[in-house]
Amino acid sequence: MNRPYSVILKPYITEKSALLKEGLNQYAFKVAKDANKVEIRNAVQELFNVKVADVRTVNYDGKSVRFGLKKGRRADWKKAIVTLKAGEKIALLEVA
Repeated sequence: MNRPYSVILKPYITEKSALLKEGLNQYAFKVAKDANKVEIRNAVQELFNVKVADVRTVNYDGKSVRFGLKKGRRADWKKAIVTLKAGEKIALLEVA
């Protein structure tokens, strides 16, 4: 996993992530399941030209779902919460 676009899949925008962004300068991303913290840190720094202070990750199990008579399962996924150093921000994720 050496390409940043294969590590960072997309930003994860929810009410909680918006509060983290405003209060603690933290941003949430959906990341590849096999990405580690060092790869996530390097990918964010390369894609957004910011300095990363800390990376926390959370693994989520996919939920069991039913579609009529058929049973299925949503995919497992991984979330990374990235804390930026003071004075840094990701301009692409700022809401006007």
